[in-house]
Amino acid sequence: MDLQLKGKRAVVTGASRGIGRAIAELLAEEGCDVAVCARGEAGVAETVQALEARGVRAWGQAVDIADGPALQAFVSQAAENLGGLDILVSNASALVNGGSEDDWRSMFEIDMLGAVRTYGAARPHLEKAAAAQGDAAFIITSSVSAAEASGPSAYGAMKAALIHYAKGVAKEGAAKGVRCNVVSPGTVFFEDGVWGRVKATAPGFFDQMIKRNPTGRMATPEEVAAATVFLASPRSAFTTGINMLVDGAISGRVNF
Repeated sequence: MDLQLKGKRAVVTGASRGIGRAIAELLAEEGCDVAVCARGEAGVAETVQALEARGVRAWGQAVDIADGPALQAFVSQAAENLGGLDILVSNASALVNGGSEDDWRSMFEIDMLGAVRTYGAARPHLEKAAAAQGDAAFIITSSVSAAEASGPSAYGAMKAALIHYAKGVAKEGAAKGVRCNVVSPGTVFFEDGVWGRVKATAPGFFDQMIKRNPTGRMATPEEVAAATVFLASPRSAFTTGINMLVDGAISGRVNF
């Protein structure tokens, strides 16, 4: 299937590793020009080089997502360098699962306000692209943890807030052709990720988590990226305001 993404212009935050990197690479494979950001300069530079090797324009910058002005300046510069924006993927996360004030602050600043601020900066460009071509997309990475609670969790609560925010953005943007959807992964394994570290340090617990999933495994970043890129594409032009689970049926809730 041609996803009709060739020549589109995309921004992906938190894109130097894991799910974000897989999203950026798949967008590039589909012919998108891509701008990326992450915390580390070396990781951003290596990602840009890998994207350019796929024959597209790529640009990146090291950005602290919690620094609002710097984040919005990155999005504006990305739009200038790429000649506009058709797709925004807010993927960066603080990835803290506790309940301290610092945990709440980190999840709010990076996950919640990170999405709000990137969209605020990208919105005029997305609206312009949608007016010209009929479609633009804002995709947010949330988590199955948004609907799972075993105790007070800044991570789960902020991921749930993102789903609510996305629905509002979808409602507001529909008339202008700007769609907003959420992708919520379950457990995702890659060597230098959270579950990669758990496997190395707590193999017994890792094995328990593997057994919890009916598929008998965890997702790969590429599988989450595939769902994200499909939702970002014009092939999904009438899909907006949804939360797509990519969890291998580990969750028990019914989505309707």
